[in-house]
Amino acid sequence: MTDGFDAKHRSRALTDGLERAPARAYLKGIGYDDEALAKPIVGVASTWIETMPCNFHLRALAAKVKEGVRAAGGTPMELNTIAISDGITMGTPGMKTSLVSREVIADSIELTARGHRVDAVIAISGCDKTIPGTVMALARLDIPGLMLYGGSIPPGRFQGRDVTIIDVFEAVGAVAAGRMTEEELAELEAQASPGAGACGGQFTANTMAMAFEMMGISPMGPSAVPAQEPTKAEAAYEAGRLVMDVLRAGLHPHDLITRASLENAIATITASGGSTNGVLHLLAVAHEMGIELDIDDFDRISERTPVVADLSPGGRYNATDMYHAGGTALLARRLREMGMLHEDAPTVLGKSVGQLADEARETPGQEVIVPLDRPLKRTGGLAILRGNLAPEGAVVKLAGHERRRHTGPARVFEGEEAAMAAATHGEIEPGDVVVIRNEGPVGGPGMREMLGVTAALNGLGISDRVALMTDGRFSGATHGFTVGHVAPEAACGGPIAAIREGDAITIDVDARRIDVALSDEQIAARVAAYEPVVSPDATGVLAKYAKLVASASRGAVTT
Repeated sequence: MTDGFDAKHRSRALTDGLERAPARAYLKGIGYDDEALAKPIVGVASTWIETMPCNFHLRALAAKVKEGVRAAGGTPMELNTIAISDGITMGTPGMKTSLVSREVIADSIELTARGHRVDAVIAISGCDKTIPGTVMALARLDIPGLMLYGGSIPPGRFQGRDVTIIDVFEAVGAVAAGRMTEEELAELEAQASPGAGACGGQFTANTMAMAFEMMGISPMGPSAVPAQEPTKAEAAYEAGRLVMDVLRAGLHPHDLITRASLENAIATITASGGSTNGVLHLLAVAHEMGIELDIDDFDRISERTPVVADLSPGGRYNATDMYHAGGTALLARRLREMGMLHEDAPTVLGKSVGQLADEARETPGQEVIVPLDRPLKRTGGLAILRGNLAPEGAVVKLAGHERRRHTGPARVFEGEEAAMAAATHGEIEPGDVVVIRNEGPVGGPGMREMLGVTAALNGLGISDRVALMTDGRFSGATHGFTVGHVAPEAACGGPIAAIREGDAITIDVDARRIDVALSDEQIAARVAAYEPVVSPDATGVLAKYAKLVASASRGAVTT
């Protein structure tokens, strides 16, 4: 934060002086007059797109944000970037583009804001990768700004119960197993996603939105107003006014994104049983901010942080329930009670996260966020494993089940499609360890999520008796005994390449190990003989990404 900060600190170079007459001429031709150009310029970075519900409503929110910026004395200029729907592309080659889009989103916002010398940025996000992508851009630019989340979708209703998109994914397996009819599936798919907004459970979108509220880069409370609440438009307007306060105060991302606030965000993910993708995304944000953060920090914090939010996919409630129960501020209060909150960390609201915890309003009788004397799990929702299959680490999801050890024979698949075919044709047996490789950042390329496979196993009714490991990712909607982000990946000579059908694999959470019953010499010989699947993506953006991307253990950032 800077005293006496010049709110027009960057755009003067664009708009002021005789030599800038050509630039002003361009801008006057599209409606900006001298009064508008004399004010600070705020980039309104919208991730609106019509290919998915998560971001479908963001154009309308951007209009309200711009109204708020103007009311507070700024000149908004809207800019757009891309978005990829994980849920819609899941199980197809298109899913390779999802994680790649995070980098493109960050790149495009950074380039536009640098090129047009905006004084501040308010980024509006919706789906999974737009959330960390926008915050990565704010971190790179390090100019005053904030991120506003578009909010979550309400649950649908099917056969008298609340449903989300995960129910549809799992229903595919249920139909394959004869446990549901195709007619019931058709009815379910017509009800599960009722309008605009991000997926309703504590999947990746809501996980990251909540984490960034706790980090202080998003306004706690207003950001999480559900997408279809009547007050969402007002929240967007107030966010536009807020970014002008942030600008005039000279509050920069480096003031907000610190080691302490990153640890608050990690504790939020683990206490809420959130998505394992949070590991990738917080490592990436730390990298952009130049802050040292290691995957073992997630394990250390998770081991000390009980799960206290009873959220889907492992629990009973959805994001809209969480918001009405007391929201992120109530979770902040629980983290402080645990001794897991760095309460002096500042936020874009001008208050510390501890002050916002003080202001939390708990709805009487709510059961979404439980008291500390009866946590849902004694320790957090994820752990970091190592061993002879993951010398650089792997992430196991612990929320939603009680399993901590599994030994079984390997079923090996070169890619998601082969595993999905085996699952839906009844070729996976109880006790198996499903191994899906060549799905890492390089091998995919793009590190696809395996939600289709895990949901099919749940639908088949055997997820509680099998385990799954991959050098790819898992969706935040995944539940079951799953290990992802196995590093190094197969395409980069990782030991996962050594596994063959029938090899005995042991996953032991308490020992923090994932191992195959082979000697080091056997592993080395098999890895040397392994021939990775030749990627069909030899040109274009995916090929470029494969050449630049770092290991999942470093956040799959491009360097």
